[in-house]
Amino acid sequence: MATLDSLVRFYETLTPTEVDGFAAFYAEDAHFVDPFNDVHGIDAIKSIFSHMFEQLGTPRFVVTERFERGDQAMLIWALHCRLAGRDVEIIGASHLRFDASGRVTEHRDFWDAARGVYEEFPLMGALMRWLRRRLAAPQTTME
Repeated sequence: MATLDSLVRFYETLTPTEVDGFAAFYAEDAHFVDPFNDVHGIDAIKSIFSHMFEQLGTPRFVVTERFERGDQAMLIWALHCRLAGRDVEIIGASHLRFDASGRVTEHRDFWDAARGVYEEFPLMGALMRWLRRRLAAPQTTME
């Protein structure tokens, strides 16, 4: 799908001045969902990415894998950014659905907000690490 090649390039080179470029790839009423947002429409999607640039400095996406099937695609990506004064890498995936003209109608991001964001803040990070230790299954050793 040539559209997917262009979309991947768009994400990997996205800057604050190019956020208006979503209109070339997304349907007017596209639905976007991630761990913090659930919005409809290009303007709302552009707002999310503008906010991302304000909060994370110069974030950069690197798409590491992609899978296509019919009118759907899955992108596996790494987001490199600065959060709470530290360099952070967040690994995630995006499930995309396309309309007949190749525009994105549904974009759903999957990533671990607890490990990717919350743990970067001192008090919340301590709580999240404690919860992870408490809820994790015990590790057994194989002999």
